[in-house]
Amino acid sequence: MYELIITEKPAAAKKIAEALADGKLIKESYQEVPYYKLTHGNKDIVVACAVGHLYGLAEKEKKGWKFPSFEIEWKPISETTKSSAFTKKYLNAIKKLAKSANEFTVATDYDQEGEVIGLNVIRFICNKKDAYRMKFSTLTKDELRKSYENKSKHLDWGQAESGEARHFLDWYNGINYSRALTSAIKSTGTFKIMSTGRVQGPALKIIVDREREIKAFVPKPFWQIQLIGEHNNQQITAWHKQDKFWEKDKADKVIEKTRNAKNAKVDNIERKQFNQLPPFPFDLTSLQIEAYRCFNISPKETLDIGQELYTSGFISYPRTSSQQLPSTIGYQKILSELSKQKNYAELAKSLAKKSKLAPNSGKKTDPAHPAIFPTGISPSGLKDKEAKIYDLIVKRFFATFAENAVRETMIVDINCNEEIFAAKGTRTIEKGWHIFYYPYVQLEEIELPNVKQGEKINIKKIELLSKETQPPKRYTPASIIKELEKRNLGTKATRSEIIDTLFQRGYVQGRAIEATDLGTSTTETLEKYSPKILDEELTRHFEIEMEKIREKQEKKEDLLEEAKEAITKILVDLKKHEKEIGAELSKANRATQDEMSFLGICPICKEGNLMTRRGKYGAFAACNKYPNCKTIFSLPKNALIKPAKKDCEICGYPKVLAIKKSKQPMEFCLNPKCPSKNVEGEAGIQAKAIAKGEIHRKCPKCKEGDIVLRGSIYGRFLGCSKYPKCRYTEKLENNSSD
Repeated sequence: MYELIITEKPAAAKKIAEALADGKLIKESYQEVPYYKLTHGNKDIVVACAVGHLYGLAEKEKKGWKFPSFEIEWKPISETTKSSAFTKKYLNAIKKLAKSANEFTVATDYDQEGEVIGLNVIRFICNKKDAYRMKFSTLTKDELRKSYENKSKHLDWGQAESGEARHFLDWYNGINYSRALTSAIKSTGTFKIMSTGRVQGPALKIIVDREREIKAFVPKPFWQIQLIGEHNNQQITAWHKQDKFWEKDKADKVIEKTRNAKNAKVDNIERKQFNQLPPFPFDLTSLQIEAYRCFNISPKETLDIGQELYTSGFISYPRTSSQQLPSTIGYQKILSELSKQKNYAELAKSLAKKSKLAPNSGKKTDPAHPAIFPTGISPSGLKDKEAKIYDLIVKRFFATFAENAVRETMIVDINCNEEIFAAKGTRTIEKGWHIFYYPYVQLEEIELPNVKQGEKINIKKIELLSKETQPPKRYTPASIIKELEKRNLGTKATRSEIIDTLFQRGYVQGRAIEATDLGTSTTETLEKYSPKILDEELTRHFEIEMEKIREKQEKKEDLLEEAKEAITKILVDLKKHEKEIGAELSKANRATQDEMSFLGICPICKEGNLMTRRGKYGAFAACNKYPNCKTIFSLPKNALIKPAKKDCEICGYPKVLAIKKSKQPMEFCLNPKCPSKNVEGEAGIQAKAIAKGEIHRKCPKCKEGDIVLRGSIYGRFLGCSKYPKCRYTEKLENNSSD
């Protein structure tokens, strides 16, 4: 007999087993699923793993696309989802190991999702009603051993009930609304899988509302007056104190008054120093926003990378709302470990010398986890983006402990014929935490000339600038996550996934997120016939109720009954107007498909449009005037193709974007003979020599093939002759590799 510890993922199982083992660790497997045997104290322990959710919600009896549907139950996800068939062997391994266990401990991620995963394993696989619970925020040896010694005697039932309620609620909303909308579009004789949900609908409406603001925006003209002068050979730029002139004649009077002025006088100088506090520690949302700002990494990818860094033991649990670092994490110990890493040694040692270490914690808290921090374990083998996110987290951790930065704002009032212009500059006096957060501090440094009151400024020119007010900006993947958090829609872990779904469904597009015709029409249709689906207040209400369940102030059953009643009423409205809804959605779907597949005007016939098409061998671009025009271009495989909405600067052919998983979008010209794809200079000479066989190099990766000149739709590059067995490539100096 032994204690069975269940983890959420294989990597966590290995970490926990290594941490708890007092002696030799024995690794075995069942159906290729690894598990670990060990002794801890006088107890035998087996550590086994799930692989995320092993159970998912499904209808008790499948009756086609009928709605409303509320009769659901947990079923092995391997039986309901083809892509999850591999999870069956993990379920089987735990089932086998559970038979000989007399004690059970859940060690999944300590959050609502982790609690549901653990609960389902305990009750459906192990046939138990409860289990011990380990709680930890890092996969470090010390914390895992401490977590085991202090494990609670029961599952976190508040977290489990709240997590399960969320699953049921999301299923009720998502499946029923999506079936109703899909049924509506089917009623018109066309077919498209439609989707909306408890948070997805309000999220889409936020984006559509912003699009409406932009389209309804009427720019208003205004004028500004700029003075460019010189003092001791240093340029100084100042703006008229009134800033914006809404009436041009008033601006013209100022220009006329100062027209022939050769110099001006410094009327007043105001200097003001201020302390700039260090940034707060990262919670998930602020990490996602900062990663997008610094590296253009999407929020969803940042979460995935953060989770990988956590399971590897390099950082703490990333799915946290906290901006606070408690002293219990051991500041000095972490700094000591980080000082052993070459990149951080100097900074870590500098902070460790402080007499008192106190982070600049924010107000946001999380009952389960602290803010994100590095564990001190030295990472190895990180990919490029993983290394960037890790560096960002370490530098942010350092910065929170550092001294305030001191900055100085200087305002110089310049009098030109009794018209006052102001020059403003801000510079850093003491870098403080900036040193520790380099290179992620992005502050404008404008240092004005060292002028004195009464001194003259030589005027180089005074000009009137005509401008107009700008519409509100579209949301970015980062700013929409922030907006959802501000409105309390979704959770820290699901918001990025919701936005990703909007892209996948064709409701939104672009890096500056723009609602498509389908997204706009879906929102307008629901506003007309079923506005409750888009109601933020209803969504927030259920979020608050689920938090009460977590705190054991409300019951899951009461919430679900309330939800069923609300959803049923909404579905009655949808069914009543099914034909009208279907007609509007079908029309918008066709418009969106045309918009998203249009690449540009056909460069051959000049009359047709180049559109993306799918054939037996994948995607291609073709003129829609076929068969009169047979223009066709190949497109790269395994990539999502989107129009770049611009033509090649060199040959005039349309440009497109190829988006591959976990890679930056690649822009290229459709013309295979475009001069931009030729290689010039030294790189061109080298490429030609390799192509002629005058230069011979072995592939540095496989050591078998030769480096040869290859080409793709993106242009020329160097690669291994053993392709596709060896996929080694090298970029040529002035273009990208495949």
